[in-house]
Amino acid sequence: MTLYSQISSNRRKTYLIFVLFIFIISGFFYIVGIANQSSSQFLVYGLIFSIFSTVGSYFFSDKIVLLSVKAIPADRKTYFDFYTVTENLCIASGLPMPKLYVIQDSALNAFATGRDPKHAVVCATTGLLTTLERSEVEGVIAHELSHVKNYDILLASIVAVLVGTIALASDMIMRNFWWGGRGNNNEDRKGNNPIIFIILIASLIITPIVATLIQLAISRKREFLSDADGALISRNPSGLANALEKISLYSKPLSTATTSTAHLFISNPFKSNKGKISWLQNLFSTHPPIEERMRILRSM
Repeated sequence: MTLYSQISSNRRKTYLIFVLFIFIISGFFYIVGIANQSSSQFLVYGLIFSIFSTVGSYFFSDKIVLLSVKAIPADRKTYFDFYTVTENLCIASGLPMPKLYVIQDSALNAFATGRDPKHAVVCATTGLLTTLERSEVEGVIAHELSHVKNYDILLASIVAVLVGTIALASDMIMRNFWWGGRGNNNEDRKGNNPIIFIILIASLIITPIVATLIQLAISRKREFLSDADGALISRNPSGLANALEKISLYSKPLSTATTSTAHLFISNPFKSNKGKISWLQNLFSTHPPIEERMRILRSM
């Protein structure tokens, strides 16, 4: 796959996810409307809510993601190596300099976000910046800049926001069903709508599955591609391979990561005490096995 076909593919997936999101949210609101004997009105609410959410996710997804992981702007004096490594790699790759942020956490991880290279952000944990050697930090940043160049950041950032919004909408539906309504008639409506009750319960169960499938739509291949592109930018595949090895051996999970933002990071931020992820998490992970990534990089 060429760079241009990858960019086109990511843009197509973004539009597809927008349509899918509008359909899911509108459907959820429509179900609530049926339960409240006002399906048309709630469908309109759902359409308005979903359209505003999609527009907002396009323009503000980076800010929402940075806020959710509690990232702060990186001071050039404090994180001098972070800045100079990024500047050098941007010159080598022909990319504009992204904004740099840090997460105050000892976990080893990093991600990129934004809607295009001109509005890109690269964020790293303080643990990664203080633990890795400069050549290893260079490998990680080159990987993230590859995501920027390939427009992975647009797709991944929008998915992070919309998946979280789907979960929020599902929670709103259940709260409306159990606690909302028209006073004492609420119990009567529950009893008179057993099918709606079943559908609402099913939506609560299905929602996280749908969210996971949307995240999985961001193919694992993008990580392999960014590893390869990052190695090409840095001219040092062993730097990223060594960084991934240290990341895989560190057992502490990232405290500010959420299920909706996990796919953004260079490595799965959820780990057990032994630094591993469970077989079930690995099955539904948007990240390929880190050992396989290391093997490919060291064979270059």
